[in-house]
Amino acid sequence: MKQPASAPRGKPAAKAKRKSREDLNQEARDRKRDKKHSGHKSGSRANPETQTAGKGQGKKSQDPRLGSKTPVALVADGKTQTAKKPEAKPKPKAEKVRLTPQEELAKLENDERLDTLLDRLENGETLSGEDQAWLDQTLDRIDELMEMLGIALDDEAEDEQAEEDMMRLLKGN
Repeated sequence: MKQPASAPRGKPAAKAKRKSREDLNQEARDRKRDKKHSGHKSGSRANPETQTAGKGQGKKSQDPRLGSKTPVALVADGKTQTAKKPEAKPKPKAEKVRLTPQEELAKLENDERLDTLLDRLENGETLSGEDQAWLDQTLDRIDELMEMLGIALDDEAEDEQAEEDMMRLLKGN
């Protein structure tokens, strides 16, 4: 005959306590926090830390990045841009376009630099040596052109005529 199964001797078996949802959630958060901090810090691949050991000072540190470090030519064989410079072509002597005296005079009278320098002189400013030389040269050229064209600026004669005209008007009244 079979004997009935006897109960284990000692303490009665306690049931394993089931964990509550809050405990399970907290354990999961703790596991996630531990996992989050494992691994290398950011930028460790691009800027590897060099190990400073007493023995390895003379040895060059090894780059942890993968791939070949040999330089690659970006231009076809022997055709580098620095090796071949474009040759400077001699400029053909360009003949100056001769303007008629009227055109040259009109161009000089409409010159912005001439206008600004004359305005500065009228305001009492002093010009630099370079500006003064350019102004004198330009004004001389304008005088030459006006003589060639027969345009006479007889300021004195015009002033005298204007004064005579004024005197006649005053005497006549």
